[in-house]
Amino acid sequence: MKSIKNLMMVALTIFSFVAYSQEKVSSKDSTLNKPVYTCPMHTSIISSQPGKCSKCGMNLNLSPKEKMKMEVMKTYFCPMKCEGDKSYDKAGKCPKCGMTLKENKQENNKNS
Repeated sequence: MKSIKNLMMVALTIFSFVAYSQEKVSSKDSTLNKPVYTCPMHTSIISSQPGKCSKCGMNLNLSPKEKMKMEVMKTYFCPMKCEGDKSYDKAGKCPKCGMTLKENKQENNKNS
C-alpha cells in the first residue's frame, strides 16, 4: 500500500512538471512572433512596437536580426482583410472567405 502511494506521488510530481513546462513553452511561442525594435544609439532600449527612444528621442528601428528575418520570410494576407491585419506564413486560401492569399511585398520594401 505504501509503495502505491509513493508511486502515485511520483506520477503526480512528474505530471505537474510536464504541465508547467508545456505552459511556459506555449507562452514563449507567442512572444517569438512579435518584431523587436531597438534604438540605433542605445541597443539596450528594446520595444515590440515602433516609437521613440526614451533616452535620446530617435526613432526605434527593426533590429538587424528582425530585418534579416523579414527579408527571408515571406508573409501573405487576405485581400478582403477578413481577419484584420493577420498575416500567414504560407500561400493558400483564406480560412474565413476562401480567397487566394496575396504576398505582402510592402513589408519587404519597408526594410530596404
